[in-house]
Amino acid sequence: MKRLRWAAVAAVALLPALASPPAHAARATTSYRAWHWNIAGNTMHHGSTTDGLVAAAVQSIQDNSAVFASLNEVCAQQFTAMINQLRAVDWPVDPANFARFETTIPGRSGGPCGGKDYGIALFSKQPLGPADRFTLPYDGNEPRHLLCAPLKSQPQLRFCTVHATFVDAYRATQLKAIFGHVDDYHADGDQVILAGDFNVGPDWARMDPYYSAQVNTPNNHNNTGHYREVDDADPVYCTGYGETTEEGAGGGGPCGTGGKIDMIFSHEDDYVASASTGDARSSPHSCGGKSCSDHRILVGLLTLGH
Repeated sequence: MKRLRWAAVAAVALLPALASPPAHAARATTSYRAWHWNIAGNTMHHGSTTDGLVAAAVQSIQDNSAVFASLNEVCAQQFTAMINQLRAVDWPVDPANFARFETTIPGRSGGPCGGKDYGIALFSKQPLGPADRFTLPYDGNEPRHLLCAPLKSQPQLRFCTVHATFVDAYRATQLKAIFGHVDDYHADGDQVILAGDFNVGPDWARMDPYYSAQVNTPNNHNNTGHYREVDDADPVYCTGYGETTEEGAGGGGPCGTGGKIDMIFSHEDDYVASASTGDARSSPHSCGGKSCSDHRILVGLLTLGH
């Protein structure tokens, strides 16, 4: 978990700086609500399943009508509790096939999560197909992985989650690997929704090769890539950058109101920007009267053409 001291202000006047994608003939579209949260399941909760964290996550998924959800920094016992509570509220269509977990630190005595596995997780309202699990270049600190799963009934739509390194010397290497795998899916004709804590900001030079060149504002420019982020056209919070995802943010960043390291991406060829949007929701304060995480919850409406 990496806490930044950045921020975001905004100006509607900046909207014209977002380049319009090339005109296309009318095509069918489908919209999906994706939800992402770095829950700090070990550092702030020590693996607890009863301190309000799991209940807060499940309630937020319901409140935001999410059809995809992902967690970073989640303990195995919290993942199991999420499954049980989502089943209890009848969220998944198939209660036996809607969740995937990838271990980044195996359970061990004296380790995180009270000795249980620690990692990343994804959930889907619709049944899932077999997951792909990609190991990222090792940063010398913690094994990192990219976890992706398709819809069983729609195998060319994949939902992925990742928690990238905060070790600066390996940031660029891991980003190249992450987006390389997603590029491979795109080359095969798949559509991908990628959610996670990237431990970099949208305006960082390391993101330029991946962030869509359609986004060119004073807050985020020099981009040469092909991926749009759900909050990059926000007319109120730092256009081109988006709203802070740091809970209790104060100062820093291109606009001055908080850093953004949690993001939800899709390829510009699929992404219909005019019908997509994102919002960072405050962390619930229902965990013993305190904020449940030092990350805010990121929610995106992604409209994809097909």
